[in-house]
Amino acid sequence: MKTSVYSTHYDKLRLWLKTNREEQSLSLREVSEKWGKHHSILGKIEQARRKIELVEFIELCQILEVEPHEGLSLLISSMNEEWRGYKG
Repeated sequence: MKTSVYSTHYDKLRLWLKTNREEQSLSLREVSEKWGKHHSILGKIEQARRKIELVEFIELCQILEVEPHEGLSLLISSMNEEWRGYKG
């Protein structure tokens, strides 16, 4: 079984964050500077080479001015779809 860093659910969350960053025309470096972390950390998160912690997720949402619950709803919906497939 894949670890969560490589799960399809996590991919959807990563893509959601990256899409929100790109829609605002913000570079990895710009977001990372606001975040106070090296740009390689954000790059690794977006490339599925590093897991994102819940607090980091919320911090990034605040920087991107998006609602964390939107990303979490996407994640939960993805997990529910998979769960329905197991029960079905």
